[in-house]
Amino acid sequence: MFNFLTFLCFTISFSILASSQLDEFIFTKFNQPNNNITLSGVAKISQNGFIQLTNDTSRLIGHAFYSSPFHFKPTNASTFSFSTCFALAIVPEYPKLGGHGLAFTISPSKDFSTALPSQYLGLLNASDIGNFSNHIFAVEFDTVRDFEFGDIDDNHVGVNINSLESNKSAAAGYFINDQNVKQDLNLKSGKVILVWVEYDSVTKLVNVTLSPNSLKPKIPLLSYNFDVSPIFKENMYVGFSASTGLLASSHYILGWSFKLNGEAKSLDLDSLPSLPGPKKKHTRLIIVISIIVFVFALISILIAFYTIRRFKNADVIEQWELEIGPHRYSYHELKKGTRGFKESELLGRGGFGKVYKGVLTNSKAEIAVKRISHESKQGLREFVSEIASIGRLRHRNLVQLLGWCRRRGDLLLVYEFMPNGSLDNFLFDEPKMVLKWEQRFKIIKGVASGLLYLHEGYEQVVLHRDIKASNVLLDGELNGKLGDFGLARLYEHGSNPSTTKVVGTLGYLAPELPRTGRATTKTDVFAFGALLLEVVCGRRPIEHKAGPEEFVLVDLVWDKWREGKILDIVDYRLKGEYNESEVLMVLKLGLMCSNNKPLARPSIRQVVRYFEGEIGMPEAPTTQGSDDLEGFGFDESERWNSLASTGIMIKSSSFTCLSNGDENSTNYVSFSTSPLPLLYSGECT
Repeated sequence: MFNFLTFLCFTISFSILASSQLDEFIFTKFNQPNNNITLSGVAKISQNGFIQLTNDTSRLIGHAFYSSPFHFKPTNASTFSFSTCFALAIVPEYPKLGGHGLAFTISPSKDFSTALPSQYLGLLNASDIGNFSNHIFAVEFDTVRDFEFGDIDDNHVGVNINSLESNKSAAAGYFINDQNVKQDLNLKSGKVILVWVEYDSVTKLVNVTLSPNSLKPKIPLLSYNFDVSPIFKENMYVGFSASTGLLASSHYILGWSFKLNGEAKSLDLDSLPSLPGPKKKHTRLIIVISIIVFVFALISILIAFYTIRRFKNADVIEQWELEIGPHRYSYHELKKGTRGFKESELLGRGGFGKVYKGVLTNSKAEIAVKRISHESKQGLREFVSEIASIGRLRHRNLVQLLGWCRRRGDLLLVYEFMPNGSLDNFLFDEPKMVLKWEQRFKIIKGVASGLLYLHEGYEQVVLHRDIKASNVLLDGELNGKLGDFGLARLYEHGSNPSTTKVVGTLGYLAPELPRTGRATTKTDVFAFGALLLEVVCGRRPIEHKAGPEEFVLVDLVWDKWREGKILDIVDYRLKGEYNESEVLMVLKLGLMCSNNKPLARPSIRQVVRYFEGEIGMPEAPTTQGSDDLEGFGFDESERWNSLASTGIMIKSSSFTCLSNGDENSTNYVSFSTSPLPLLYSGECT
């Protein structure tokens, strides 16, 4: 009897305690006093009463969370059922171009200080993806297709567990009641959409339902059977996260209700705040000011001079420029961000011009601006190629193109800033820091991953055509990222590339290029092989200061391999501190990729599988292959002395060195004896 009374008292006490716990709320306006909403990033509450998570500025983050946590489950027990209903709207900066989306989020913390914008939605960063310790449940409303995360399209809803790769997703839409007919919904239409997210603790089922009106469809848009108990902690926060990328969208939450162990209260769209209207065009004011400026221009020399100067500096936009996707920055913004392109902000220079460090005024983000010189041989066609090819590429091991600008003869590309510069500064001559083997191995694996995305992971095949150490950039954590796509070319999967102009850098050019004039994925692999040998040996593919027997790196490595002294070639600055099996694997792959015969080279997918240990390393080839020049019309008296496996050594005197006069820049060599129009980027010797 006593035990029964004790149990009864405990049960009553637990029921009283449970009933005192916070279990629901509803907001039809967020601008009320003590609204218990915590904002971070650029998120704000408007006077009308809605939450604006982001605005029309690129690369921003906004969060809005209920300030108090909810008790989602007892200790070591299953998660309670929960339900939420909210009204959202996404208004893009440019029609039909979203960026990037928002997510309803349940998280153990409201602190997202390490999260990134763009495809990470302000929730995670590159190193957090897939970590079980995240304990994050999210339903994303994504308006940009990110191939990195396997998105199905640029207008979808997905259920995400500890990652930005959706466990289940569906194109945005809703089902008409009693008809089982799906109607599409455009998330970035600028119209209000009502959303229900529900979890049943008995059936372990997550349902997500959308509607363009206040009536809830009977059939959910998507259902996902998953027990969230291992993901949820006892106390969790609920809220929203949004971000913008190269393109921007304003993300709004107009109303919100939430309920534990029950159905969240319904929202009536007619009772919610209205979205702000389009910005007013002050046409009358513009006309008045224009007349005043015109009159003063006629009567004042100073105003006339000022008007001419403004016209000179104006950004003239031609029709073809409107068809290019990435963000177009104003020349004034980039000039101000680089402090007038001061020499003190100079990061480097080359045959294509100079690269400056800058800071964007609005977001305070650090950037790198490549200003292509007037004398550069990389003209408008190569400039547009770089914009078109990498503006849509997204991968953690590719340098992100943020935008571009053109003002008459000035061509500028804006990249994310890489604080540690290029890889060649850590390998050759007197490096500012000696990279450990673990760091070098991580870098080349990253570059291989990025190159695999270019060759196979994008909607078209992307040939980089200029892979080398100076085009591998390092971020703050020494992650390798492939950059400089000025020579890149695209073609459809399954077709043949049509380019017949030979470009590249001496030491990285595949020997078949002068004959065929056609770059392929195999020529990219050849250049990657030269890069592998550089990283292990700490010297350039062609070392002008070395003796004849050590002039070409790949030949030197072959000689050491045949002599059984392959480890003698490893960079002495490592002082013998390296993983011998990894070094041997990289050297073997470098030799395999540098084979003179294209068919003998592995694909970049095979290289990545070797790196990941998915397949065992074969024995290195016993020969470099042959490279016969017969039958291509070369005059014997003027043909090249040899086509080395990593470059071209010239014996003929029939060539012209086209130097721009800068000893630090890349020069160009034009060969008049070739039956093909050849142009090589490299040092004139």
